Amino acid sequence: QVHLVESGGGLVQPGGSLRLSCAASGFTWDYYAIGWFRQAPGKEREGVSIFSGSDGTTVYADSVKGRFTISRDNNKTTVFLQMDSLKPEDTAVYYCAAEGPGYYHKLAPIALKWNFDYWGQGTQVTVSS
Repeated sequence: QVHLVESGGGLVQPGGSLRLSCAASGFTWDYYAIGWFRQAPGKEREGVSIFSGSDGTTVYADSVKGRFTISRDNNKTTVFLQMDSLKPEDTAVYYCAAEGPGYYHKLAPIALKWNFDYWGQGTQVTVSS
């Protein structure tokens, strides 16, 4: 059974940094894609970034490109989202999600629109002075 637990959210000032973690278990990494999504009050859920367990490719939303970095630990247990140069508009509940099983080679930005199969409970990120 796929199990996802997010951590690392909090309050940060504009221009600051946070690192979110997603502890993931219950599946074979090679056949899953793991993504970060966010939802701000009154807005639709938005795909932020996705990591392919099949070949390590990554995709980013234009709004976070160059500021956020997705990665996975070498033990294949956790996916991270390093968020730098945070802006007030990054304020949202951030969710970790998993899609699979399948083959996820050469991910394209359209993957940010996929309906992922498994979801964590979310963690709040607030960017405010």
